[in-house]
Amino acid sequence: MTTPDPTTPAPRPGLSPRRARHLRIAAASVLLVALAVVLVLRLASRTSVLVVGVYGLAMILCGVVIELSRNGRTRLGTWLLAAGLVAALAADWLLLP
Repeated sequence: MTTPDPTTPAPRPGLSPRRARHLRIAAASVLLVALAVVLVLRLASRTSVLVVGVYGLAMILCGVVIELSRNGRTRLGTWLLAAGLVAALAADWLLLP
């Protein structure tokens, strides 16, 4: 029977950094496609520059989050993705007619 070496660090629970990056990239990509579909549906019902602006900015934010995740900034990307989604939904509910 072998005893564990006290100098080696114990494995950390949770996702590995690489797995977390892939997960954030996948989430942002799915959200990007969903926002594109919602944008097309909203433009079919009413044409407004405000609609394009709100959903366009949310789609740009998804691209920024994908790039941040590729560069290892997954926590910042997660916060931006969550804040951007909440802001887009709030703007859709409050600003858009």
